[in-house]
Amino acid sequence: MLMRQESTAEAWGDALKLYEWLCTFVAVSPREHDDWWLDVGSIMRLETRDPRGWESIDPYEGEEERREVPLFPWLETPSTLADAERFRPRVRELPRSSVRSLVVLLGVLGLDVGKTPGWEERRPQMERRAGVILSRFPDATRFYSNIGWKGDRPDFYEQGVRGLDPFSHYGWDAGLIMVNDEEVAVIWNFLSI
Repeated sequence: MLMRQESTAEAWGDALKLYEWLCTFVAVSPREHDDWWLDVGSIMRLETRDPRGWESIDPYEGEEERREVPLFPWLETPSTLADAERFRPRVRELPRSSVRSLVVLLGVLGLDVGKTPGWEERRPQMERRAGVILSRFPDATRFYSNIGWKGDRPDFYEQGVRGLDPFSHYGWDAGLIMVNDEEVAVIWNFLSI
């Protein structure tokens, strides 16, 4: 059984190295709305900051695409309750027991551990970093993803990605939304296929 690791600003920053060399967006905001989709939209529109002041990752900060299209890479973001209703069926809830493998998978080029050079050697450090990321989110946290899977408790190392509902200009992106009473987080991988 893996033990929970304590999350600190320093540990969080190190854990985000899981997404080094990938085009991955990571941001956390305070939970401010009953319908958390509105908080997700605020994160996507870059309207919020991490409530703890911890590191975030925005791979498009300062890039030409963002200057031309402020929402880039997102196609659209939920900003009203009607938008939230449209976005809701685009994700499925994932059990906590499956989230660690998805957090790691989002840090793997091609979203396929079987094609990752040195996977077995890198796996312990990647899982440690995923554990630090998850330690920030208490047991009552709910998890949602746009990735398809089989079974009630998927292991993404074994089955990888089984289709998805893209949110970006790329048409193939994979993400995770984490929601609790205090915070909402978005981890989204672009261009990793």
